[in-house]
Amino acid sequence: MAVCARLCGVGQSRRCRRRQRNNQQDQGSDSDMDEEEGERIVGQRQGVAGGGAGGPELGVAATAGPSDASEYGSGHVNRGGSLDRTSTGPPHPQSLVELPPELLVEILSLLPGTALPNVALVCKKFRQILNTETIWRRRCMEEFGMKEDLRKMEAGGVSSQDLYVKLLHPYRHILGLWQPDIGPYGGLLNVVVDGLFIIGWMYLPPHDPRVEDPMRRRPLFRIHLWESKKATVECMYGHKGPHRGDIQTVKKDEFSTKCNQTDHHRMPGGRQEEFRTWLEEEWGRTLEEIFHEHMQELILMKFIYTSQYDNCLTYRRIYLPPVKPSDLLQPGLFKGTYGSHGLEIVMLSFHGNSARATKLTGDPNVPAGQLTLDVDLSRPVVLPDLEQQRNIEELSRLVMGVHEQVQREVEQQASGTSATVRHAAEDACGAASGEEELAADLEAFSHSCQCDPSATSSSSSSSTTTSTSTNPPEAQPFVLPLGVMARNEVYPRTCRKCFYGTGLIAGHGFTSPERTPGLFVLFDEDRFGFIWLELKSFSLYSRLTDHLPHAHAPNMERFEAMLRNMQSWTS
Repeated sequence: MAVCARLCGVGQSRRCRRRQRNNQQDQGSDSDMDEEEGERIVGQRQGVAGGGAGGPELGVAATAGPSDASEYGSGHVNRGGSLDRTSTGPPHPQSLVELPPELLVEILSLLPGTALPNVALVCKKFRQILNTETIWRRRCMEEFGMKEDLRKMEAGGVSSQDLYVKLLHPYRHILGLWQPDIGPYGGLLNVVVDGLFIIGWMYLPPHDPRVEDPMRRRPLFRIHLWESKKATVECMYGHKGPHRGDIQTVKKDEFSTKCNQTDHHRMPGGRQEEFRTWLEEEWGRTLEEIFHEHMQELILMKFIYTSQYDNCLTYRRIYLPPVKPSDLLQPGLFKGTYGSHGLEIVMLSFHGNSARATKLTGDPNVPAGQLTLDVDLSRPVVLPDLEQQRNIEELSRLVMGVHEQVQREVEQQASGTSATVRHAAEDACGAASGEEELAADLEAFSHSCQCDPSATSSSSSSSTTTSTSTNPPEAQPFVLPLGVMARNEVYPRTCRKCFYGTGLIAGHGFTSPERTPGLFVLFDEDRFGFIWLELKSFSLYSRLTDHLPHAHAPNMERFEAMLRNMQSWTS
């Protein structure tokens, strides 16, 4: 703004500039140039040496040679390094409009694309300059990461301005991560600028149980400008190629897709052929190869439920959690094993002394959006030697000891609160003196909540301190107890740390949900596990390493609000 104000000659900047120039002439300074004339608008300004042959004052004319004298005038340079006002040369530009077009192009290309329509309303010259491809090419590159694709597009007859104005800008609000509303199953959609298209990629976990394999991607829709230079939406679902579709913005952070030719989703062999194709893509095997009857029922149920949408879905925006220096490991997305339900995607985030894993994909028992793991990072568990680790009873004793301690603390806090409320109710029926006693009791209770409420809490605190002070080494041997079922037997045999936590289990239809104790095992930066003691099963989680632009939450408050909304979608 300071540069624009001085170039336009408003405020006191011009008078200050003249006084400073006169002072420089009187003092004979050849190094302290006028501050404003030393500001860099474009290019590298060449310094002016007092008494020598220096460059011009404006950076845009830095390459001007003797042949430019007739255009810029023949004024001489004073010993202060400034142009003599008594010379016959033209005056300095007094406004942005008077600047050379090439300099205006450089200035306007620095503005965000959302500001350019207002700039075009200033005057006819600005409106004409905004037709320069350089400006829009730079906006496409800096705001949407496009590079070599622009040259291919321009060779095909589509300008950078058309690309930005008709495609990138109108659909910028759908870029990023989204969760489809598919009942309990959820999902993960990543909308990106991919070449000359905006494509919505559905991310699918690897085939069970290969949790460390890369994610699979399937395009659900795409938007492009190939037809009549107008944005065209195409549905990519099915097996007959792209066909007409539509995208509608329902409200902020929500949009919906609609297929206008659902007959393209049908296959000649009917539902049986569609099911066999879906099963091979989803599970990488045939139904005959899946011997577990309960698993067959779950697979068939998912196909019937998900296929009814025909890619007509509503999506809600989700964010990746912010990264904090205090985090145990980098938060983000992980794929994990969930028994007969196959692989599912969870989001790991940190909240004070708690690590939480929220489901992005789910199942009929625990749907997407629910908090599958809640780990207490203030309660580490030191593993015994390998021989004792193989004993499920020894592991249960360690974890259940912490669990019972947590339960006692919760009960004591609840009983203390209820006693205080009861005491307050009794005092409320008394005289004014009773109200004063109530205030004193409430103040004492508030102070006790900030300190250790009881001797039991003090002992538990010291116990936690003892456990923390005896931290295990950076890498210690790890083995699953005998009798604990693991979908993937290929798991790390060393771990860094272990913590007490709880996992969410429920009956079919998310009935009777409850949190059951377990052990959180940190293997390395990209892998962790959870032992469900009640189920005697082990889940292995591996980081999703795909690049996900436009996905991080602007702040922790926005991320936590998104988590609360996500849980309400499927509750």
